[in-house]
Amino acid sequence: MTLLLLLLIFFISLTVVSAGAGGSVSGENPFTPKAYLSRYWTKEIRNDLAKPAFLLSKASPLSAVDSVGFSKLAAQNDLSSHLPVFCAAANLLCFPDLSPSLEKHDRDSSFTGYSNRNFTNYGSDRVGGADSFKNYSKDENIPVDSFRRYSRDSTGHKDNFVNYGSNGNVVDESFNSYATGATGGSGEFTTYADSVNVPNLRFTSYSDDSNGRGQSFKAYSVNANAGDQRFASYGKNGNAAVNEFNNYGTSSNVIGSGFSGYGQKGNAANDTFINYGNDQNNPQNTFKNYAEGGNFAVDTFTNYRENANVGDDSFQSYARDTNSAKVNFANYGKSFNIGTDKFSRYGRGADKSIGFKIYGVNTTFKEYAKKGVAFAKYTNVSSEKSTIMGVSGNLVKRWVEPGKFFRESMLKKGNVMPMPDIRDKMPKRSFLPRSISSKLPFSTSKISDLKRIFHAGDNSSMETMIVDSLNECERAPSQGETKRCVGSAEDLIDFATSVLGRNVVVRTTENVKGSKQNILIGSVKGINGGRVTQSVSCHQSLFPYLLYYCHSVPKVRVYEADIHDPSSKAKINHGVAICHVDTSAWSPSHGAFLALGSGPGRIEVCHWIFENDMTWTVAD
Repeated sequence: MTLLLLLLIFFISLTVVSAGAGGSVSGENPFTPKAYLSRYWTKEIRNDLAKPAFLLSKASPLSAVDSVGFSKLAAQNDLSSHLPVFCAAANLLCFPDLSPSLEKHDRDSSFTGYSNRNFTNYGSDRVGGADSFKNYSKDENIPVDSFRRYSRDSTGHKDNFVNYGSNGNVVDESFNSYATGATGGSGEFTTYADSVNVPNLRFTSYSDDSNGRGQSFKAYSVNANAGDQRFASYGKNGNAAVNEFNNYGTSSNVIGSGFSGYGQKGNAANDTFINYGNDQNNPQNTFKNYAEGGNFAVDTFTNYRENANVGDDSFQSYARDTNSAKVNFANYGKSFNIGTDKFSRYGRGADKSIGFKIYGVNTTFKEYAKKGVAFAKYTNVSSEKSTIMGVSGNLVKRWVEPGKFFRESMLKKGNVMPMPDIRDKMPKRSFLPRSISSKLPFSTSKISDLKRIFHAGDNSSMETMIVDSLNECERAPSQGETKRCVGSAEDLIDFATSVLGRNVVVRTTENVKGSKQNILIGSVKGINGGRVTQSVSCHQSLFPYLLYYCHSVPKVRVYEADIHDPSSKAKINHGVAICHVDTSAWSPSHGAFLALGSGPGRIEVCHWIFENDMTWTVAD
């Protein structure tokens, strides 16, 4: 037995000088995950075309020894205790575990260029002073910061967050018990999380039981992509708190905001939402128990979700049982495509004045107070239709990037057209070897196990992205769709060949040159003779390891096209585009119809294959 183990270690550590039949390249250990993937491709794919270098590059970088070792840890359910080493060796997306901090600070401070820090008890019990966080976590990839009990029980303390977390990728910020019990002072968030990809920002028990403290959020999460903001028990039991949300989430894409218990039982709270969610694409906002039981509260929503695309808002028990509350909604919900708004138990049992001025359509008021609520210029469906037809081209460009969708007729040699930003904005990750991925849980029913393995805290970015990806993977397929989520290259190959057979080819756009500029179309080739065919398209999902959502796409035409610079005429890229011939099952509010006009089933829609996405077809 000992002799066999020594022989195994010898062969694993051996580096071959030349490749075997269908084996690894010269000088590469044949037992690495990448070498195994190369052999697996040769075994499963029945043609002599070159192996796709871009797919092989996504193989796990683990050494042969590490692959065996981590596979054993996964089988023993013990990867969690080795997570930092595992993440680094396997090129995974893992958030740093912040070290506990009980440090307190009693002097003015300026933090410039910091990231991944734990500010626990910072500024607690402090009298006066000011702290400035300027360009903090700016341009960071996956920053994780915790402000727990920051400025708690302080007096007259001012906090300034300027350009905080801007241009970050997968930002995770937690403000827990921030400024609780504070007297006076202010917290100012200016250009906070601007242009962030997938922000996860949490304000829990922020300014609870505070007295006269003001908070200002200006240009908060502007131009952000996806992600969620949560304000739980924000300003609860506060006294004379002034909160201002100015240009919050403007021009963002699919932002979710949750205000739970916000200002609950507060005294003389004054909250202003100006230009909140304007020009957003499909915003989701929830106000639960907002200002419930408050006294003399004043809430103003001006230009809230104006000119947004679709969007859903839910106001549950908003301003319920309040005393002398004033709530004004001006130009609320004037969405381009009709959204959905629900007011449940709104203002019920309250002594208040509530006004809706120029309010949008498709709204449900359930058990709301019949007395003290005024509706002026409530938009009906017929008048809203004229608004939809008259939307400006500039607004459409904010929701749908020029060139993201185009007609098939645009793919002609000599044509000049805009190309969208096809760069991959997700964190760089690699596949796991199937010997490891097959041993990890992958189900919403096992979410607690996944959270433990990847050190995902409650309501953290890691938990959110894991749950979101699993929900999408477990979603029932659309009519005629075959789908699967794959976390190993072997599973990817297996799914594609199960749909298309084993004589297949996989393609992606060669590089990202031409992004966000006009391009000149060169030679164009229709795959499978330009006939309507079937393909398997694979798109990345945000997950700790590289995960693809793959699905069969019937009735498409796939093209390859040389891409040239319009000025120099030099070739700069070789693009792959897919045209969906049948769009009858698409939503009328799909971005393609916003950009191109028309509607489901009336036109074909084409788009480029973005960086690190791919499409499979039967080989020509």
